[in-house]
Amino acid sequence: MSELTGIKSTYKERQKEIIVRIAIEADRQQLLESGLWFHDDVRNNFYYGSYLFTAAIDTTLELPFNRDDAKKKAQDVLLETLLLQNRQHGTVLYGHWPLGLNPVPREATPHGLPVEIMGSLMAYFYREYGGLLNDHLRGAFNTALGHIYRSDFFRKPVITFNHHEAKYTAAKLVFGTMFDDELLIEDGRQSLKDTLAYIRSKGMPEYGSLPWFWHWVQAFTCALELVSTEDVDLQIGLKEMLDHLWNVRSQFYLRGAWVGAHSRGWPHDVPGDSNVLHDYVQFGDFRLPEAMPRTEYAGLLFYEAHELVRAVAIDRRVPVEVTKLTQKVISEATEAQPLLHSYAYITEDFAAGGMWERVEEFDNEQLRWAFSLPVSGEGGANQLFFFHPGQRYNEGDPRHQSRYAEVLFHKNVIISLYPVPEGEVDSIVGVLPKGEWKEQPKAIFGHVDQAYFAIFLSHSYQLQERPGYVEVTVKGMPGGVVVEAMSVKQAAELGIEGLDAFIEALNLKAPKFETENSLEVQYTALAGEQLQLNLSEKESSQAWLNGIQISLNNYSV
Repeated sequence: MSELTGIKSTYKERQKEIIVRIAIEADRQQLLESGLWFHDDVRNNFYYGSYLFTAAIDTTLELPFNRDDAKKKAQDVLLETLLLQNRQHGTVLYGHWPLGLNPVPREATPHGLPVEIMGSLMAYFYREYGGLLNDHLRGAFNTALGHIYRSDFFRKPVITFNHHEAKYTAAKLVFGTMFDDELLIEDGRQSLKDTLAYIRSKGMPEYGSLPWFWHWVQAFTCALELVSTEDVDLQIGLKEMLDHLWNVRSQFYLRGAWVGAHSRGWPHDVPGDSNVLHDYVQFGDFRLPEAMPRTEYAGLLFYEAHELVRAVAIDRRVPVEVTKLTQKVISEATEAQPLLHSYAYITEDFAAGGMWERVEEFDNEQLRWAFSLPVSGEGGANQLFFFHPGQRYNEGDPRHQSRYAEVLFHKNVIISLYPVPEGEVDSIVGVLPKGEWKEQPKAIFGHVDQAYFAIFLSHSYQLQERPGYVEVTVKGMPGGVVVEAMSVKQAAELGIEGLDAFIEALNLKAPKFETENSLEVQYTALAGEQLQLNLSEKESSQAWLNGIQISLNNYSV
């Protein structure tokens, strides 16, 4: 048990919990005709095979299946996975694996992505367990790793400081060490220094990038495990990188939730934080959910963050505001790279946050703002947010926002206006976590977990049940939304007991929306602070707190 964090289990115990859970699922799941478990993503076969083999040889684990049978099954799948590699030197994507495997895995076309993270993890798995593999599989690993090294996929410069380049950097160090390639090691060393220098001084261009942040963590943890222990400079550099990454994670952490804006987000990240295995092992302050949509190597590879970093992330008894400055890197940009300002307000029961600026991110996956609740372990949405649908949006998938939004962040209140022009979809979409919700003509009030929410809308709305959340549709844009949250504990201290009392108190604070001649909203929060957001004719918004325009000049990296 950690004295600072109060967490009773150890990270090793939590890793074993994950190993057993995944191994049981891998043993239970029937193999397809191809001899694999999955055809959607080749990497999942490698991950499940790794966990099943690791569990089968660990005699300290209590397992409900035959170890010898499991060990054979794992090795068979791992071998079949390795044989899918393109081993024809001189061909396109030599040394690579296909990503999707349908309909016939051995005929699938190689893809550039799988080897980026899987290659280094394969090197780690082989270092750990190579001596315990059967001769055929051991030889296949040796061959596959040689092809990866000769593929040179990692010999690329650092330009945009994204997760691809992070994995190239780690792979330079991993395979440079494995094949005694001093030039490659030096290339990786410089890439590591350049990357760390940039994200320390400019912030991470991939802010809140899920699930790809975890590829940064795994890649550099893998490199730390595999580089020479005698290379002190490299050991220090990798530890500094990992310390920085976990410090970044801790600042936007609330019991498994990633608070605030996201540059990327998959369906298992939005509207619910489901990809939480790495957080669970590191922090251990929430219940492990039944669903584990992205296993990767969370149970097998670990770097322990400093105890003070973990303590800061876990102890949220004192609310904190987090303001960060990030400089994006757009490689083809001819103008100055944009500066972004992110905000978060974190309490022990809920958090609020987002990005002041709209950015066109990859696949249009930016999550501009959200309220977050701690991960419950029961699945479903733990985020509350509204947005105007944009490019790539599909009904039932609450991602892919348009650029038509302006925001104001202040502690437990978020205000957003939607200056939707004629000809665009005139509705916004909202996400509500499952809980107790009460409706009024232009307001929704809720009690979810240990938090109350008051949502004020400029127009009437409709609700629809979705898997894991309630969807709100508000037509008639331009318009806006005001959301104020409060913990049940804080409300009780103010004499507000129960949702009905909260509704009565907040109804007295209903905001004033102006949507006809201009776009503006004025709101007085329950704490008495006066907030105003308006949109000028030049389409630049102005945010005001108690009559003073909000400045972002104090934001820093």
